Amino acid sequence: MSDANVTIEQVARRAGVSRSTVSRVVNGGDRVSPEALEAVRRAIAELRYVPNRAARTLASKQTRAIALVVPEDTSRVFGDPFFAAIVAGISAGLADSDHILNLIIASDDPGSKATSYLEAGGVDGAIIVSHHLSDTYIDRIARAVPVVFGGRPLVVGDDDFYVDVDNVAGGRVATQHLVSRGARRIGTISGPLDMPAGVDRLEGFRAALAEAGLTEGPIEEGDFSLQSGADAARRLVEAGDVPEALFVASDLMARGAIGVLREHGLRVPDDVAVIGFDDSPVATSMRPELTTVRQPSRDQGEAMTGVLLARLRGEEPTRATILPTELVIRESA
Repeated sequence: MSDANVTIEQVARRAGVSRSTVSRVVNGGDRVSPEALEAVRRAIAELRYVPNRAARTLASKQTRAIALVVPEDTSRVFGDPFFAAIVAGISAGLADSDHILNLIIASDDPGSKATSYLEAGGVDGAIIVSHHLSDTYIDRIARAVPVVFGGRPLVVGDDDFYVDVDNVAGGRVATQHLVSRGARRIGTISGPLDMPAGVDRLEGFRAALAEAGLTEGPIEEGDFSLQSGADAARRLVEAGDVPEALFVASDLMARGAIGVLREHGLRVPDDVAVIGFDDSPVATSMRPELTTVRQPSRDQGEAMTGVLLARLRGEEPTRATILPTELVIRESA
């Protein structure tokens, strides 16, 4: 009698191989050595492993659909240009394939509905973006179908695949630019610190100040939204702690922050220089136009799709892909 609770990860550990190797054996793929094939078959027999419905679907008739899972609320997904660029990149990556895209917004639901749908074999694989440390249900999704993460997971597992941008370098070059303009008291409005992008951009900010021998200015945390940028700037103003320059970890937050600075009679860049992050359409719709760090979000979406499709073909793509960022100098700093 089979044990429905045995996972593909347990089989991989017993066989001493990777999860993807077990997946290739289960799904009838090639590129598996005779030794690995025998080890996997022996582990399957010993553990009485039976592939879940998603794996059986992959082995027989694919759904020809992949899911984009976004653990955010609807207003964030449709109000932030980052997500539009990601979807455009995924669509481009799927253009020459037979797969279609399903969008799953897992916000109010703590992941149960989304996870149940994916575990039931509704798609062949999933791309997960904007994930937080608290989104523990993502582990269940990764056990059900092949997954590629948009952004490095805070805790990277042996079988994780992800495509990220160089957020540390982006935070560093933004702060270095502020230093080069003569600013000596530089603060930041960081992204959420339960997300790798927020952590890494803050790390780059701190590294640039340390290299310049400068003390860190005020640090306020936001969540990448316009409102959180405004709220953070308001806290700085009310505390009388507005620095000479601000590195803000997203263009939307920068827009919110600049609005509050103006309300209190502060001019950008004359009184406070501001740099954002993203180079989204928000950056050029502002006055002054926003100096920002360009991240190739569309390319990230396309790259994630390429990695996932390679996994679905039974290949072994690069586990960590890091795309470069670039400083775009405009008027705000």
